[in-house]
Amino acid sequence: MNITAQKIAEHLGGEVIGDPQVRVSAPARIEQGRPGTICFYANPKYENYVYTTKASILLVNKSFEPRQEVSATLIKVDNAYESVAILLDFFSSLKKSRPRSNRLFVRRPISSKIGRGTFVGRGTFVGKNVRIGKNCHIYPQVYLGDGVTIGDNALIYPGVRIYHDCVVGHDVIIHANAVIGADGFGFAPREDGSYRKIPHTGNVIIEDDVEIGAGTTIDRSTMGSTVIRRGVKLDNLCQIGHNAEVGENTVMAGLSGVAGSTKLGKRCIIAGQSGIAGHLTIADKTTLAAQSGIIGNIKKEGETLMGYPAISYRDYMRAYALFKASARK
Repeated sequence: MNITAQKIAEHLGGEVIGDPQVRVSAPARIEQGRPGTICFYANPKYENYVYTTKASILLVNKSFEPRQEVSATLIKVDNAYESVAILLDFFSSLKKSRPRSNRLFVRRPISSKIGRGTFVGRGTFVGKNVRIGKNCHIYPQVYLGDGVTIGDNALIYPGVRIYHDCVVGHDVIIHANAVIGADGFGFAPREDGSYRKIPHTGNVIIEDDVEIGAGTTIDRSTMGSTVIRRGVKLDNLCQIGHNAEVGENTVMAGLSGVAGSTKLGKRCIIAGQSGIAGHLTIADKTTLAAQSGIIGNIKKEGETLMGYPAISYRDYMRAYALFKASARK
């Protein structure tokens, strides 16, 4: 598979500076560029690689003006960082070969319906009354419990478990070994010090255009639904507790967790290893720095917080300067 600079530029709406017929077969990081690859430059920290890379094509912002000669052919675009996502999707679509057979099920009850163009791989279990939309790709060894609904164009990787009655929207990607709809961590203490399990009778609803990382778990609600809103992106090994709601276009990095019954606003950014306690409300556009801990409601929209318990990022850095100075004494 070889693609010319001209074809890539047309796909991205960019301008070619150099040889429009130079060909590449794969993307690469700019510091690892070699002949036949395409790299991108968007972060000024990496500018030195622009002049030393051996890549054949370099994707850059239109505003970029090189300070010395560049050997690679340039493709100038409005936003190099956004364009690289489009480019990687383009390469992925060219490589993808979709199987043509639907026959390799362990079980497919008559009550379950599978849309046209959908593939379900060997060893996948399809329960009763399951509804799978059109043009989905369900990899081998997936479990789909009774009453599960999956929208069109879903991509479900091996080892995913979707428990009964959960709902997955259109254009959703769920990576390997994610678990959707396990019981939440709900137990009632008894007088003798033991615990009685609280049944979880609800489900999980995942809206459209959501991506869920490998090993992530989303617990079903006690009653009603745990909800992942449209456009949410969850990294690997995240935990969403029962009855929680994650707002539209919120992103969470790896090892982050949201405890039960907490409502996370729209367009929040949750950095790695952050934790949010239960029964809270987090305002829209809240940003948590890595390893932050939230123990109270966040009412002001657009705040950036850090630390445990998390406080204003600016206040935290001032306090850290004092801690550091004290440590030197």
